[in-house]
Amino acid sequence: MSLNREILRLAVPALGALIAEPAFLIVDAALVGHLGTRPLAGLGIASAVLQTIVGLMVFLAYSTTPAVARRFGAGQPGDAVSIGINGMWLALGLGAVLAVAGAVASPWLVSLFGASEAVAAEANAYLVISMWGLPAMLIVFAATGLLRGMQDTMTPLWIAGLGFGANAVLNYLFIYGLAWGIAGSAAGTVTAQWGMVAAYVLVVQRLATKHSASMRAHGGGIRSTAQSGGWLFLRTVSLRVALLATVGIATGIGTAELAGWQIVFTIFSAAAFALDALAIAAQALIGKELGAGDEAQVHRVLGRTVAWGAWFGVIVGLLIGALSGVLGIVFTGDPAVAALVQPALVVLAIAQPIAGVVFVLDGVLMGANDAKYLAIAGGLNLVPFLPTLWIIAATGIGGAAGLVWLAVAFFGVYLLARLGTLGWRVRSGRWVTVGG
Repeated sequence: MSLNREILRLAVPALGALIAEPAFLIVDAALVGHLGTRPLAGLGIASAVLQTIVGLMVFLAYSTTPAVARRFGAGQPGDAVSIGINGMWLALGLGAVLAVAGAVASPWLVSLFGASEAVAAEANAYLVISMWGLPAMLIVFAATGLLRGMQDTMTPLWIAGLGFGANAVLNYLFIYGLAWGIAGSAAGTVTAQWGMVAAYVLVVQRLATKHSASMRAHGGGIRSTAQSGGWLFLRTVSLRVALLATVGIATGIGTAELAGWQIVFTIFSAAAFALDALAIAAQALIGKELGAGDEAQVHRVLGRTVAWGAWFGVIVGLLIGALSGVLGIVFTGDPAVAALVQPALVVLAIAQPIAGVVFVLDGVLMGANDAKYLAIAGGLNLVPFLPTLWIIAATGIGGAAGLVWLAVAFFGVYLLARLGTLGWRVRSGRWVTVGG
């Protein structure tokens, strides 16, 4: 199989699975929205809490994939599956702790948003139940990482698609059929999530049987996964700091600018799904080839995926640029908002080739299990970015110009900082450590 076909074989199903994840929230919002504005507002608060927790835990997939892929490439599939199973046990343990702590802390977490008593009650009703789905979500992350490491992105796509369908049916049944209201939406989603875990356990059991791997937890393996995951957790924290700081500055500029930034960032997030799919393909292939000891193929994968990322960024950028004048109207129906966000969307469009390369390089270093450097780089990237945000806030600039400078800070300064730190590491060659 040619390298291009191998990249597509991994990236296309990965893209489908990535799209299925936010689809859960879309279904919840659509069904809860018909209950009224207070339940929908409560869902917004609860979703913000859940997405923050889950976003910080995504390292379970990113740390499992390269470790599994390296052993798989080294011709040790049994050890590869065992590593993935240890990751699933770690996910269960972390998820259980978070579920208990989150259920207890839900009223306090909701109170931080300062919502009305009625909205807070709806948010708390959803959040307390949803916390019991956290172990399932984290197990799904680890199991997905296991299968990606085994060069299989199609099975996660099927499971994500089935989970999405089950979520829609169960939510409708519990919300309207049983008249549980917003609590029914949470119950339906949690049930679908545990159904996905059941499907993954069946798949992993078959892999374990096929490759003579144990389904039991191994303390040493769990500690190793946790150590690598800890560095990736710190990397994720730095990304969240950048996102939250940007939203904070947008909030200070004004309500219209905050709404405009939400539109711009939503478009960026949508484009990021496709770029993330390429990063996942790079991660899986780099890990496998390093395990196989084929350094020449590692560099071929690097060059090809970086080129794909850059060219895909060009295509996405041209599309965003062409639609920049109407995207604001699509989201709000307001020509004034469209005019407000268009210049910032143009900045986003120009930055897409940079984003494409950054996402792929991130995947390459994850595939090489260069987690410690990624954590350090995450902190370094904030050094030029946060002062830039402070300068924007200090100038008091608003309107379309304020949004443009905010876009320049995030899609220019921050992305270029990431390109610099990741590019330097890749060019140094220190991340290339072959062997299982």
